[in-house]
Amino acid sequence: QVQLVESGGGLVQTGGSLRLSCAASGRTFSSYAMGWFRQAPGKEREFVAVIRRSGGSTYYADSVKGRFTISRDNAKNTVYLQMNSLKPEDTAVYYCNAKPLGVADDYWGQGTQVTVSS
Repeated sequence: QVQLVESGGGLVQTGGSLRLSCAASGRTFSSYAMGWFRQAPGKEREFVAVIRRSGGSTYYADSVKGRFTISRDNAKNTVYLQMNSLKPEDTAVYYCNAKPLGVADDYWGQGTQVTVSS
């Protein structure tokens, strides 16, 4: 099974920045498509960003496009989410997601809290 551990969340002011990290277990990290999702209290989990295995193809939700950047370092088994120009609407628990090649199920981390104050 794939194990994911997120870190880097915290409390920031509007306009601030954070970089989230997600460390993955296993020796086949390069075969995983990786993504970030977020969930605010009382709301459904929503897509934020995804990066392909090669790291050369990314896709973002409209709400974060131009502000967030997803990247990966396969040598470190880690995916990142650089978040700039943060807004209170970005407040949520952020979850790392892995989709291994040839596996039907997705894997999720425990989440890391991001809170943006007004």
